[in-house]
Amino acid sequence: MDNLQGYVKVLMNYDINPESSSEYYKYMLKKMVPDLEKLGLSMVEAWHTGWGEYPNRLVAFVAENRDTADRVMQSEEFSELEEKLQEFVSNYSCRRVPLRDHFQF
Repeated sequence: MDNLQGYVKVLMNYDINPESSSEYYKYMLKKMVPDLEKLGLSMVEAWHTGWGEYPNRLVAFVAENRDTADRVMQSEEFSELEEKLQEFVSNYSCRRVPLRDHFQF
């Protein structure tokens, strides 16, 4: 990704529910990430907050352009994946931002 022009980052922030962390990891690795990649979003980062008043997880996906991000995020498949994810997490939020070459929160 030498030229970031037009790329969009989809940021998902949340806290993993301790009682469902095992199910969360299985769901992310076996279902959510592969399905989002099939839809056109590539996972590029996953961050864990070890201290502070922030969600304990930030997961970032990249789309080649805003149209792709919009299409994926407005799809029934994305809604179903988000709904299932929220069974394992709390304080969930998701947003799109233009891709930059530095950390984005």
